[in-house]
Amino acid sequence: MEAAGEVWSADPAREEPRAEAPGGRRCSSAEEAALEVRWVQGFSNKNFHFINNQTVCCPCGNYILFLDVETKKTTVLQCQTGQVGAFAANGNSQVLAFSDRKLNPIIYVYTFPELSKLTELKGNAQLDYTLLAFSCTGPYLASYSSIPEFVLSVWNWQENILLCSESQPGVTATSLSFNPMNWQQLCFVNESSVTIWHIERNNDEHHLKRNPVKLPDGQGSVSPRKDLFFPVSHSDNPYHGPDLPVSAIAGLVGEEAEIFMPRNYIKPSVHPTAHCWTATSEIYMGCKEGYVLAIDAETCSVSVLQQKPLPEYMRKISDVVSYVRREVQKKKGGKPKDLQKPVLFDMALCNEGLYAAGSEGILFFYHIKGLQYEMKICTDILQPISSLIFSPDYTVLLLVTDQGTVYTYKPAHSGEAVKLLDACRSCFLAADFLTPGNKYCVSVTISGEVQVWFLEDGTCLSKLSIDIEATAMACCPSSNSVAVGTKRGQIYFLDVTKVEAPRVVHRIFLSKFPVVSLHYDQSGQFLIARATEGHIFILDARPSKLFQVLGYVVLADEVLDLSVVSDLKSDLVEVVVLLNVAEVQRARLEIFYLSSSALTTDNDKYVNEQGMLNASAIKKEQYDLDCPLSSAVRLKDNIVYGYCTCAPFICKYHLSEENMLEDPSVFLSEKRTPSNQFGSGFLCLSPNSRWLASAAKDGVLFIYHTCTMDILAQKHCHSYQGGGIRSMAFSLDGKFILVNGKNDGALVCLKWKKIKETEVKEAAFHWRSLLAILNKSTSNENVVLQSMAEWQFDLESTLESLPEEKFKEAPRKSSNVEVSEEDGNITSLYSASTNDMTWIGQKIKKVIREETQRFANQKKELQMGIKKLRKTIQKMMHENEQVPDIEKLEQQEFNLDIEEQERAQAEAEREVARVRKEIEMENLANCYLQDVIKHECWDAMCVKGCAVKCFHMACEVKNYPLKERSEEELETLEKVLWLKKIETADLKVQKKNLETESETVLSEEEREKAEEVMADDSASYCLIGSLSSQYGGDTSILYHQCDLHTREQKVNQIVLLKDIIYKVKTAFNKEFYIVARQKEQEIARVKERNLRIREILVQLDRQVEVWEPALTDDEIPERALTVQDSEIKVEKYLTQQEREKAEMLAKLEMERRLAAMDNERLRALNDMMGGVLEVKKEDILKMDIPPPPFISKPEHVWNDEEKKIFREHEKKVKELNEEKENYRRALENELKKLEASIQETTQNFDETVCKLSERKVTLDMVIYQEELKIVNLIYALLLDEELDTREAGLHNFLMKKEKEKVKTARTIQTTKNKIEAYIDTYENAIVEEKNLECGFAKEFADVPANLLDELFELYKHRPKTPMTEMLLDTANPYGDCSGSAEDYKDALTLLVKAMDELDSPEHMPNGLDLSIWEHFCLARRNKMENEELVKCKAQTLAEMQAFLQRRMDDDEKIKSEIEDIFQELTWLQEEKMKFQLNLTVQFLLKQGQVELESTEIPDYSDAILINKSVIEELNCSIMAQGEKKIASMVECKDFSKGIFQLEWEHKKMRMQIEDLKQKARDIVTLPISKDRQLFLTVLNYNSRIAHHISVMEQTLGVMDKLHKKNVKNRQKRIKELEKCISLKEQANYELSLELKEMLVSVSERRHIFEAADTQHVSEKIAKQRYREILKQKHLRGLVKEQEEQFEILQAEVERLRSRTFPIL
Repeated sequence: MEAAGEVWSADPAREEPRAEAPGGRRCSSAEEAALEVRWVQGFSNKNFHFINNQTVCCPCGNYILFLDVETKKTTVLQCQTGQVGAFAANGNSQVLAFSDRKLNPIIYVYTFPELSKLTELKGNAQLDYTLLAFSCTGPYLASYSSIPEFVLSVWNWQENILLCSESQPGVTATSLSFNPMNWQQLCFVNESSVTIWHIERNNDEHHLKRNPVKLPDGQGSVSPRKDLFFPVSHSDNPYHGPDLPVSAIAGLVGEEAEIFMPRNYIKPSVHPTAHCWTATSEIYMGCKEGYVLAIDAETCSVSVLQQKPLPEYMRKISDVVSYVRREVQKKKGGKPKDLQKPVLFDMALCNEGLYAAGSEGILFFYHIKGLQYEMKICTDILQPISSLIFSPDYTVLLLVTDQGTVYTYKPAHSGEAVKLLDACRSCFLAADFLTPGNKYCVSVTISGEVQVWFLEDGTCLSKLSIDIEATAMACCPSSNSVAVGTKRGQIYFLDVTKVEAPRVVHRIFLSKFPVVSLHYDQSGQFLIARATEGHIFILDARPSKLFQVLGYVVLADEVLDLSVVSDLKSDLVEVVVLLNVAEVQRARLEIFYLSSSALTTDNDKYVNEQGMLNASAIKKEQYDLDCPLSSAVRLKDNIVYGYCTCAPFICKYHLSEENMLEDPSVFLSEKRTPSNQFGSGFLCLSPNSRWLASAAKDGVLFIYHTCTMDILAQKHCHSYQGGGIRSMAFSLDGKFILVNGKNDGALVCLKWKKIKETEVKEAAFHWRSLLAILNKSTSNENVVLQSMAEWQFDLESTLESLPEEKFKEAPRKSSNVEVSEEDGNITSLYSASTNDMTWIGQKIKKVIREETQRFANQKKELQMGIKKLRKTIQKMMHENEQVPDIEKLEQQEFNLDIEEQERAQAEAEREVARVRKEIEMENLANCYLQDVIKHECWDAMCVKGCAVKCFHMACEVKNYPLKERSEEELETLEKVLWLKKIETADLKVQKKNLETESETVLSEEEREKAEEVMADDSASYCLIGSLSSQYGGDTSILYHQCDLHTREQKVNQIVLLKDIIYKVKTAFNKEFYIVARQKEQEIARVKERNLRIREILVQLDRQVEVWEPALTDDEIPERALTVQDSEIKVEKYLTQQEREKAEMLAKLEMERRLAAMDNERLRALNDMMGGVLEVKKEDILKMDIPPPPFISKPEHVWNDEEKKIFREHEKKVKELNEEKENYRRALENELKKLEASIQETTQNFDETVCKLSERKVTLDMVIYQEELKIVNLIYALLLDEELDTREAGLHNFLMKKEKEKVKTARTIQTTKNKIEAYIDTYENAIVEEKNLECGFAKEFADVPANLLDELFELYKHRPKTPMTEMLLDTANPYGDCSGSAEDYKDALTLLVKAMDELDSPEHMPNGLDLSIWEHFCLARRNKMENEELVKCKAQTLAEMQAFLQRRMDDDEKIKSEIEDIFQELTWLQEEKMKFQLNLTVQFLLKQGQVELESTEIPDYSDAILINKSVIEELNCSIMAQGEKKIASMVECKDFSKGIFQLEWEHKKMRMQIEDLKQKARDIVTLPISKDRQLFLTVLNYNSRIAHHISVMEQTLGVMDKLHKKNVKNRQKRIKELEKCISLKEQANYELSLELKEMLVSVSERRHIFEAADTQHVSEKIAKQRYREILKQKHLRGLVKEQEEQFEILQAEVERLRSRTFPIL
């Protein structure tokens, strides 16, 4: 392991690019300045791996960190191309692989601990790799790319070969792993599925085969997989048809039909969270639902493991322990843990069992037997565990939590988990150096964790959490205090005088605005805090002043950046604020000055009552710059550098009047330096103002020299994918630079690797001079800081419980106050303790309290005056109630606050307008809905729906509402009618032809009978299936129900049936309207009679209600569309104009009535004659004879005349009474006649309506009959369409399978050819190996016999096979790993090493010559290598044969599937034909009782319905065909003899043909190779072979000599080149020295040139020089062209010479 903090580059070939000046100009000090990474902190909590038994590694931003578990030292490997993407490590091979995150990413493979790059794997991924995984055996690496490819690839990283790949569009993976026992199996897991990939090998070819795993549902039940595309059974239903798959019913064809699954079939499966391979090639898998699964990798079957039931006593103990755990968890405020079904995040297997952990933070141990397991708790770390990793020797288990903590657990000791690493919970926010800046540094994370680091090696000395989201951090130069700003507007001050134990000593609550940044001046006197909304707070940075807030400034525009410049001589601090001007594309600088003597000694003089600094105290200056900037820094000589946002430039400004634009307030940039960066960035100035750092989103840090803006150094320490650089800081001595990324979680410490000595001395001098100024104050302030008490966080809990909305709304409400009229106290909206109030709030509260005390007397006087005025107004209102109405004042007249009244009225009017608008919108929506309903249900109807009701019965008849048929429907109907007419005419012609042919067979009587039967059939309604012809429908145009076979006929039949229904409904509607008009007439007659009845009742003086019928709303549906005034129950709202108009109309009506009543003629007529001029007969009942005037006298006083008059009076009275009685009887008789007439006519009408109702019922039956036909036809069409869809789907599936069949057949044929070729190679190797053994005696023929036997025994002896460390490791559960071909190469290497021991002279037999022993060793080694080669080839051959067998099995499977498809197609075609012939026919049967002779009902399932005429015609044709058959049989008899003879001759010739074909086949199949031809033709074959071998050996010898000669020449050439290189290097060194001197002279000449102000002369010289250069360039071009022409002419001369003088 390397020393802590050592950094390695991930690409040694790609060193950090040399710094260049802008425009490609190389910096003078570029070769002497460079940055190196000192250390890196931070890690990713998911990608942890063991690289060996003592070291773990993980990616962090652009780096990979290696942590020694024992020494805790860290080594860093840097990826030069950007952020590290996917990452994997193999502890057994000690290799690691990672990918970068650039376009077209590359996978890098490195070794450990050398950290040398082995290879680069370049695939086809365009954006990123998401997963990498090493195999336990063999040099194999699996990768998975992200969008857009989603490709799974398998690599041989040793040979840099892509073995195979497979795409899975849209599938996002969560984990990927090899089977440790078999590298040819991969487990691929995503959020909801698991796939086992098999890597099939065919010699040098590799193929990926996908095997998906069917996971259980969310309840843990494993259901069998249903094949919805091929149903299991085919049940025949004569009406509903065959059972078809849901895809055919849905109308899907192609791949959608194969994968379609209805929603009710889809059950959510379990969600895998963790998996682990076993030694038996099974997979244990944890799920989000708490289940543990066991998956067989070969069969892909899944089993759910169940926990073994505990004994009774153990269950009680477990219940008690669980209860105690739940109670403890409740007291801690956490969620109770479910220990029965824990959610597992990772698993790790060992020999003893399975370790697993998850969200509960508990490490479980599972002892699994079969499908049951026993669970034991090992340790509880109280944090969710995300990863479990065993070391390669399986002695240490690494536990990684979600919160960033890493623990180690040793299963052998079974103790508690030991904390290894306590990393950060979130990304780093900022980092800064602790005074004096050369030993310690401090960082803070977003979550509020503060860490103190040792600067030399990056050791974390201490950590402190403030438990609140941090937004800024800075270290104080004048003391060892650290300020941390928060999102809630607070600043925490930390005491770091003891770096091992930092503590919070003070907190200031500035405002409700989040703190954006914190800045100290170099002297450490001020702390400038920048908050949102343009607030900048000035604090005293000294602990002795208790970090007093001196004041604040509010800027109008948005603050983009803030920097501080200290002038130690004049004791002034210059604050430079960069503002964003929204109106123009420019930047604005506001600079204000802070004086420590003025602000600290006499603060009240420069700060107003609310804490805001006065303009006189800060001397604010404002400058507008010509470019929009994102960051700006200022040097002491009025020079400002700004990072431009619209272009990648660093602009230089000189704040003087010379650099102004035409607009006097805008400054022009003096110089623009290209930044070579992209994205928004910021600038940072070194403490000595000599170096300018530029950082941006690309993650590259540039260091410029502020004088020349030359690039001193650059470092790619972060990446664009990680958000770039968030912040950076220079140390006071300039040796270190802290840089932290935005989202990659990495904190990088940089150190100068090479830099000019003058730069170092200058930075050190500035540091020492600054420390000399700060030393005294630092020691004093540190003493005060140590004496401060630690801040208590008790009050902070109240703030944490406040809702987030309060903090969000607080800035808007901080300045609001409310006044209570009862007690007059003014209280802030945010009262509480002063600790919870902001500093601004306390200032405002203090101002309000002082104003309240100052104006207390005036306030009391105002309150007394208001009370007195209130009593006076109340008295006036009471007096106003007592006066008459005409003298009363309105209530609003007593309102003294007219403005408040107008405001309330305006608010009420706004509310009324709002409500009116809402009501109008609601009415508009209702009107739109009304229009839509009216258009669809009323306007679109050519026949509106209405009803007719009886007068005296509860009977109602409705008509048939009809829509007007569209032109398209009418055209279709007309087309169908014409087509039917043509078909009918064609059918008549065909019948005539048939009748002429059948006249010879049928007699006249039979023809008449057939015609009668046909007439009866046509007249019968039974076969038609409906009674529509009796009710206005023409059924003659319909097709016969037994002739509807084609789709066109069924569609035409539906059109005709709809037309019949329309006609039937139209016919009924005509009858309906006749009855409706009749009712209107009856009602009119009844009304006429009722008039007379009312007159009679008036004359008879009877109070009887007259029955008067009327039409209801159902009979007149138009009423529903209009709203009568009587229907509105609420009072109508009238506007002012409408009210005035109504009042005027009412006044006119009243005047008209008064004028009508004042008529003298009518008044006189009423007084004299009762208002009539003559007495009518109807008025006889009202007549009365007045008595004589003497009737009041006593009767004995009357005289004769009076008595006579009285008798006449009695006679007239009697006559009048008789006339009245007669008239009354006549009226009563007339009344009875009228009532009887009304009763009779209405009852007759009711009978008519009842008959119409009965007809309506019959018509409904007829319509339902026709609609039933339509439904059956539509269902038949739908069934035909489903059958067609199913057939098309099967054809597509068949084509797919046939393509697979062709591909498989091609693969089989190719594999067979390869196997045949390889078998020859394998057999040759076997023969060669046997020849070596057979030639042993010949090769050592000169050795004595006794030594030869001993040598032969040694020749056969082999060393024991060496075992790897993995196999010797008993703790490894995967001990018996199967090897690959590459493992055989490793084994061969180990065997060769073992053979070296046997080849030593110690094992040489006595008496054997050493040269013979060496020759023997070479022969034995050759024999051993041949044996191993034969074994390797045998294994390869076995793999190829296994691959061939699998492909043949696949081929057989595809064949069976194709056969099944053909069977399905055949069955489908049969069903289709059957349903085209087996029609659904509708009959009308008579209702009633049917008597049968037997109780058994015959089975008509196989019966066929046909017409009787068909049978008769069939019989006639059978008789005719029978006679023809007899005639043909007679003819056939005559030719039978000749036929027999020809058959015998034909059979004889066929047998001869077979014999000849067999002979030809034998000749063709006879194999004659080239060797056999030579063997047959050459006389001495062995000598020919020996001669050929000798020639080849001579050729090899010559080639060997030639090769040695070439090697010597090349070595000689290399030596010459090395000498030349050394000379060149010496010359380069001399040139570099001359270059330095020339650069110095050039700089001197530049200064002289600038001082002499010879710009005009220099420009003239430059132009003249430019013209000379152009002239030279032109002349060179001419020379080059002339040389080319000369060469062409010379070549032409040579060609002509050779043609003219060919001999020469």
